[in-house]
Amino acid sequence: MNNLQSIVDRIRTEFDIKNSARDQALKRSRELIRYCSLSIRASHRHDFEQASELLEQARVLAGEMTTDLQPYPDLYHAGYTRDSLKELAEAHIVYALIHHDPLPEPDELDIPYSAYLGGLAEAAGEMRRFSLDLMRQDNLEEAEALFLTMDDIYSVLVTIDFPDAITGGLRRQTDMVRGVTERTRGDLTVAMRQRKLERALRNLEERTQ
Repeated sequence: MNNLQSIVDRIRTEFDIKNSARDQALKRSRELIRYCSLSIRASHRHDFEQASELLEQARVLAGEMTTDLQPYPDLYHAGYTRDSLKELAEAHIVYALIHHDPLPEPDELDIPYSAYLGGLAEAAGEMRRFSLDLMRQDNLEEAEALFLTMDDIYSVLVTIDFPDAITGGLRRQTDMVRGVTERTRGDLTVAMRQRKLERALRNLEERTQ
């Protein structure tokens, strides 16, 4: 028992270091989510320069967070870390889809595959919001293209048939994608029929004048 105190002291020192790493990771994850949210908003406004700058800031934060947590796999795989990396994937995917770029690769972003798929699912929800804006602008062709992208995302996600412990709860998110895709299909159908009706009425009015 003579060495009990020294053992506890070493453990306490290690816990102090790990706790500091956790506090720093929590702070960075909050900042990371904020940058990603602002980037998505900028992408919706077609302010791609600002969106890109915010994404770069987010990637720097994510890199710092990931590096600092390498000695602590349990902290790296904690919910708050995964959620912030999922937001990073979502922001990059939203930017790519709206900017008509190829999808970013998860390995290129240094994002775990489960977090990347979660970000892909949430990006589909953002595409519904963007599609509705396009419908209000009567840009139905672009809205339809985005709807087809949402449908493609759902068609891929539904094939990922693994336990939630591996996918990070992807099944629930896939159900969400199905819901927003079907609602978007309905909204787009109504908008297209409305446009067709308006054109028919306009043509009739022109012929009767």
